[in-house]
Amino acid sequence: MSLSEIKERLHQAGHKVTPQRLTIIKVVTGSNEHLTPAAIYRKVRRTDPEIGEVTVYRTLNILEEMGLVCLLHTGDNPPSYVASPDEHHGHIICSECGKVVNFLNCNLGELEERLSSETGFTINEHHLNFFGKCPKCREQTGRPLIKNQRGESS
Repeated sequence: MSLSEIKERLHQAGHKVTPQRLTIIKVVTGSNEHLTPAAIYRKVRRTDPEIGEVTVYRTLNILEEMGLVCLLHTGDNPPSYVASPDEHHGHIICSECGKVVNFLNCNLGELEERLSSETGFTINEHHLNFFGKCPKCREQTGRPLIKNQRGESS
């Protein structure tokens, strides 16, 4: 989503588009990786040293409530944020270092339909997260790739 589209959505929702919020939005949308609030705050302060930590948290909360950023809790690691992709996505999360990789096309439509039919639930959304070790952490522990039941490396 473009910066102008985000600004328009904020206006439509009755939120002010302040220079501080724009700086925070630019940091989040300019990154391809999930950033913790602390990392966002550090990056924002390089551009505008006057921005307070509370402003960062408030802005992230607004953006998350509006679906403009994706909030991810990764177990023991601090929560992180990334700009929401235009299409639904899932996450692969390193259980050692907390690194997050997004992936698209999780294709769970049939499963959602089956679960809805079996349970009577109307399913509004889902979150798909896989946990494991990233290549760097796996290399540090000296563990080889694990083979699945079909003999493929994972």
